[in-house]
Amino acid sequence: MNCKEYFRATLIALVSTLMCWTCQPMTEQSVDFEVAQDIGEPYCIVLGIAQDAGYPQASCEKACCSAVWKGEASAKMVSCLGIVDPLSQKVWMLDATPDFREQWQDLKDCLTSSKAQPDGVLLTHAHIGHYTGLMQLGREVMGAQQAPVYVMPRLDSFLRQNGPWSQLVDLENIKLQPIAADTTFALNDRLSVKVLEVPHRDEYSETVGYQVSGPNKSFLFIPDIDKWERWERSLAGELAAVDYAFLDATFFADGELPNRDMSKIPHPFVTETMDALQDLPSDQRRKVHFIHLNHTNPLLQEGSAAQKEVKDRGFQVAIEGQKLSL
Repeated sequence: MNCKEYFRATLIALVSTLMCWTCQPMTEQSVDFEVAQDIGEPYCIVLGIAQDAGYPQASCEKACCSAVWKGEASAKMVSCLGIVDPLSQKVWMLDATPDFREQWQDLKDCLTSSKAQPDGVLLTHAHIGHYTGLMQLGREVMGAQQAPVYVMPRLDSFLRQNGPWSQLVDLENIKLQPIAADTTFALNDRLSVKVLEVPHRDEYSETVGYQVSGPNKSFLFIPDIDKWERWERSLAGELAAVDYAFLDATFFADGELPNRDMSKIPHPFVTETMDALQDLPSDQRRKVHFIHLNHTNPLLQEGSAAQKEVKDRGFQVAIEGQKLSL
């Protein structure tokens, strides 16, 4: 790189960094934000925190959603993370949600250069909140050109063999990129991804989480898993290997759905996750950012006892617009 090119790259990184810290509004919830201190360093951004159906949920007239319908509380988008590399002006999305339109706009607003499509979409599995946003890449909307979509083998087959997803493949709106459990691949020369398969309701595909590593820091993203004890890996061990962890927090505690047998919807309760990690040092517990919150989860309610309990026990709740340096 000659001096002129270096100066241009540095200027782009500076402007991009300044823009990105203002491209997402902070919420009223109190939290310590960890942002990139070095100009041009990559980072992740929280683009959504709700469970697949979003918040509020369709047809919900209960107290948990009524305030949002009345405009008295803020809606939340479906669980999604973005990865931004200001120096290369490249961005990636972890999952393609029903809120893809807004989340893609939020992500590309963090760049100084024009961007027609993501540089990659990393899918975790084939439940509605995690892959159906791919439709926005089709000819009816963005008309993307070979947008890389990273998929496990069963998900690869599912997308190729079922419409309307197969049309995206046939028209080359997306280009499926095969990945495998327990392998690591590069996004670019500064960012790499490790694939971690997790147990979940795998009707149509496998389910994975991702460990994303940058030049200085890394994060774990597991928005869906059945129960931690069903995973062959140690949650505490995986937490020790990263700087941040975005973990499945679909339900806060048992009994949250009074008319449902919650053992038939096997997610780790937030209370269970906190109990499992409670004996860890505070710096380890602080890494946890709970994400993928069902509309019934009291962690969505500002000032709730649940929010206070999470904070008092040394954990955190992910917040839309939050940025963590890599």
